[in-house]
Amino acid sequence: MIHTESDNKVSRFYFSVRLKFFVALMGACLWTWFSIWIAQVWMHDLSMYIGQFAAIFLIYGIAIIPGFMNSFAALSLIMDRRPPRQSLSFYPGITILIAAYNEAASIRDTLVSIDHQNYPGELQVIVINDGSRDETAAIVQALQQRFTWLTLLDLEKNAGKAHALNEGFKLVEHDLVVTIDADSYLHNIALINIVERYLLDPSNTRAVAGKILVRNSRVNLLTKTQEWDYFLGISATKRMQSLYQGTLVAQGAFSIYDRAALIEVGGWPECVGEDIVLTWALLNAGYRVGHCEDACLFTNAPTTLKVFIKQRQRWARGMMEAFIKHPSILIKPRLSTFFIYWNLLFPWLDLAFTFGFIPGLILACFGHYWIVGIMTLALLPMAFLLGLLNYSIERRMFKDLDLKVRKNFSGFFIYVIAYSFLLQPASVLGYLDEVLRTRKTWGTK
Repeated sequence: MIHTESDNKVSRFYFSVRLKFFVALMGACLWTWFSIWIAQVWMHDLSMYIGQFAAIFLIYGIAIIPGFMNSFAALSLIMDRRPPRQSLSFYPGITILIAAYNEAASIRDTLVSIDHQNYPGELQVIVINDGSRDETAAIVQALQQRFTWLTLLDLEKNAGKAHALNEGFKLVEHDLVVTIDADSYLHNIALINIVERYLLDPSNTRAVAGKILVRNSRVNLLTKTQEWDYFLGISATKRMQSLYQGTLVAQGAFSIYDRAALIEVGGWPECVGEDIVLTWALLNAGYRVGHCEDACLFTNAPTTLKVFIKQRQRWARGMMEAFIKHPSILIKPRLSTFFIYWNLLFPWLDLAFTFGFIPGLILACFGHYWIVGIMTLALLPMAFLLGLLNYSIERRMFKDLDLKVRKNFSGFFIYVIAYSFLLQPASVLGYLDEVLRTRKTWGTK
């Protein structure tokens, strides 16, 4: 329903979450209908060369479905008016878990950033040294003299991130549990912001994902490109999903959880994508997972193609693991289930891009526009609108936090033009890893 409210003589329309969902869905469907209509000639011509089924697979995978997703996201973000956070009269105690494996170069900065928080409530920080072969444990031990809230749990053998977190969880003293990566740096009010968002969100909320940004963006062109992925793509996805009551990944890099809910779902599962599988367990149990867009953590992104590809393989494999472990989530009658089905389409899109768009682009260079041609430009209007919306939203948030959007034109150019040529083939490799049941390792983040 739509109703009006008066606030200091200013009237505005209020759209319920369900109405926003309906409007975004109808708008996306209209755009998709238009895209299908203008793609008829393209579909006919391509069918003559590769058959109707293959033509549908490729055209829908590289143009029609991405267009639907972009238009739905853009319309959702236009209508997103989340309530502002408010200061609390009492800030509860929190426990921070940090799983660390060979993090001697960064663990000191991570702990210093926690100290700079000046969080008003009680604080317990547990670093779980997961069998590191460097000086991680020694550095944490030395810092215990300085930080009274710091505890070291030193595990002799490396057994993976999920195991480390579960071991640390046994020592938790507070009802709110935060996880952060060992090579990260918290913005100075990140803990206050994420706790406020968690406690002011709907009562069935059991986890809230923070915002992850790239800390080492100046290292090389790859990290410069990833800066835009985190700033625009990942942030927008979480913001949109939280609008509809179900962020699909409360990432282990920085999220807050309810201790009792973690116990209920059995803690972190022993798998590659432990954070996404845990999040889906919470959603499957009927809980809501939110997102705090102004609780910022800066993390080190992969600096080499090899590590980047392995990271995205692991993310894609984690999604497959989540479907396998929680298939019943597909029949949950809630708005967030829409995005579960949305994720089901990703293997289709990644395969179509890898084995259709990339070869089609090569053919286009030789004058054959069967797959990539003028019709693929139908994606551009909604992609441009979505990017502009994302940028304006994130820039406004940065301004509120006294942060500045760094000028990074080279990274933006690669992000727009070539990023998918790395991202989507890497995701295909992740799907293959799960299908072929290759060995699962923690590796790097």
